[in-house]
Amino acid sequence: MEKRKSILVFGVGTLQQSLIRRAKQMGLYTVGIDPLEDAACREEVDAYEVVGGQDYEGTCAVVEKYGIDAIITTATDKPLVMMARVAKQYGFPFYSVETAQWSTDKFLMKQRFMEGGIPCAKGRLVKSAAEVEDFEYPVIIKPRDNSGSRGVKLCRNREELDDAIAEALPYSHLDTVLVEEFIEGKEYSIESLHYDGKHEVIQFTEKKTTEFPYNVELGHIQPADISDVDKQKIREIIVRIGQVLHFENCPSHTELKINSHGIFVIETSPRLGGDYITSTLTPLSTGVNLEDELLHISLGEAITPHPQAVQYAGVRFFDFKEGSVVKQMPDERFVKEWPHVIDFSFNLSEGETVHQITSSLNRYGQLILVAGNKESIEDAFEKYEKAIMETCL
Repeated sequence: MEKRKSILVFGVGTLQQSLIRRAKQMGLYTVGIDPLEDAACREEVDAYEVVGGQDYEGTCAVVEKYGIDAIITTATDKPLVMMARVAKQYGFPFYSVETAQWSTDKFLMKQRFMEGGIPCAKGRLVKSAAEVEDFEYPVIIKPRDNSGSRGVKLCRNREELDDAIAEALPYSHLDTVLVEEFIEGKEYSIESLHYDGKHEVIQFTEKKTTEFPYNVELGHIQPADISDVDKQKIREIIVRIGQVLHFENCPSHTELKINSHGIFVIETSPRLGGDYITSTLTPLSTGVNLEDELLHISLGEAITPHPQAVQYAGVRFFDFKEGSVVKQMPDERFVKEWPHVIDFSFNLSEGETVHQITSSLNRYGQLILVAGNKESIEDAFEKYEKAIMETCL
């Protein structure tokens, strides 16, 4: 019998669950590695090994133990440099170590943007508020080497800046943080594929975020309401990003803003987006499953994605008033039977106090819907979120 191809999945948490399941549906032998002994999805993979995130020798030992044919991850930046090193060692389809380093350090990324003529916010590295005297407020403070909005905060004055720098540094392995000018405008993400020298946009995603000072994503709708002119400009920017950062054999998740002055790239990453954007929304709205496409790319197989306008798809993360108390749990099975509902999850308990959302890690539930047009999906979100809130609080 022909040996099943083996794929090594970096990270075995809930963010990787859908990708693991798609790999198994393709008949692949899935090997998962994670620093945690009790990773949330360790039972989902065919084999599981506890390997530290910086343990190169340990990772290579797993590759050789299982005769790995390909490597993959989703929705996380943390293992990308390690994956690039392993890919170089064993000849797996991936991008270079240099590309991984540029993509996981927001300052190095910004340098590449500026050298390549990609429109972005001006910014630099600082250790203290005294180094930001020439910036106009408000400004954004970010850890250089983290994601999921962790440690990201808007500052309107010097006092807030001092606090934000102190708050951001623990989220980083480095001793500096990135300060950026604040760009006004609506926020979007762009889901793309980079293969055979091509840089192809698959879908445009419209974002909903919390109020500042934290800027945490609370929802996404596809397709985004963007003019054809701006879509073409974005496609050209994605090509330029792919060229400047040398994206190849990968997807990308690019965040940007659009205002009256133009289109400004916030950041990008050569991996699949989280927040159900990749696993659920894009297949529903375009008919293209980006996880499947990435699996084929990782195995060195040809792909021919053909995105189409199928329907509107969206996710909303609940944002109840901070300090309110959950009086009653919603009936999950009942909610899932409502029209347009694809999935629903509520992660607070009866009697629990609602906390402030400060990053993607402490959101407490979501609702995923589909509809034939944007008005219908937005109306359904408004109606259903209100009904769930009235039930719970």
